[in-house]
Amino acid sequence: MSDVVLYDYWRSSASYRLRIALNLAKISYRAISVDLVAQDQKSNSHLARNPQGLVPVLEIDGTRFTQSLAILDYLDETRALGLLPPDPILRAKIRALAQSLAIDVHPVCNLSVAQFAVQEAGRETLRTDWMQRFITPGLAAFEALLDEFDQTPFCAGSTPTLADICLIPQLYNARRWNADYQKCPKIRSVETACAIHPAFAAAHPDQIKPD
Repeated sequence: MSDVVLYDYWRSSASYRLRIALNLAKISYRAISVDLVAQDQKSNSHLARNPQGLVPVLEIDGTRFTQSLAILDYLDETRALGLLPPDPILRAKIRALAQSLAIDVHPVCNLSVAQFAVQEAGRETLRTDWMQRFITPGLAAFEALLDEFDQTPFCAGSTPTLADICLIPQLYNARRWNADYQKCPKIRSVETACAIHPAFAAAHPDQIKPD
């Protein structure tokens, strides 16, 4: 049994990022589901792992890690994944590209945030409007930011970077909530490339969806 444990939820964007990175690193891991809909993240056992009550949590190298972006940095630094280039200018630009989704779009579309907005409005149909309100312009901005990069065929070149790892889970959410990105040809081209990449394909929520 693998000594690497990922506390995961199949639809969590942050968990999805880590599944991709672990696959890229060819790290075998044991996944333990934390059902966010059932509020498992608020259990005493999970809060002991992560006082924020969030997923993912990764246990690796005898240490427990939280926060997907920090974990991605750790995996990149210790497993030489090449998620960020050596050039400091390009490295900062790829980080900004990734963070435009992971920090600016994803948090406001988090399950708990969307649920609170729906409860406050007293209108369940607000959920879809809410998601589209933030995802659609976020992807449009990401598309514009891609102009600075050589897409062949990923966001910033011939191999996946941190930007691709953050983009693909957000596109899963965009499709789920019918957020339109048809006018984003660069994004759709990257999506096509990632869809046939084994590390991305194996990490897709449909591959790990509970029965």
